[in-house]
Amino acid sequence: MTRRTRRQFDTDFKLQVVQRVCEQGLSIGEVCRSMALGQTAVRHWVAQYDAQRAGGAGASKPLTAEPQRIGQLEAENRQWREDNALLKKASAFFARERK
Repeated sequence: MTRRTRRQFDTDFKLQVVQRVCEQGLSIGEVCRSMALGQTAVRHWVAQYDAQRAGGAGASKPLTAEPQRIGQLEAENRQWREDNALLKKASAFFARERK
């Protein structure tokens, strides 16, 4: 028995598939047959997309651009805060040594 490797799809591809279902009005079955995809994965992507459009977090990596950008900005903000805290500690350390 041969074991199939798990396919991985990038976010842009998933978004294209979801848009075919949601915006073009194609059924999940039609999209799956035409693109050789599993229905479970596509149903998951559609549910995730709907959750993100409703303002929820979704189950995994964001499909739409806005949550992706928000996540990126939050990570950047977290890094800036950590850097700022480190600089404050270093400044206090060197101010004590000058005395």
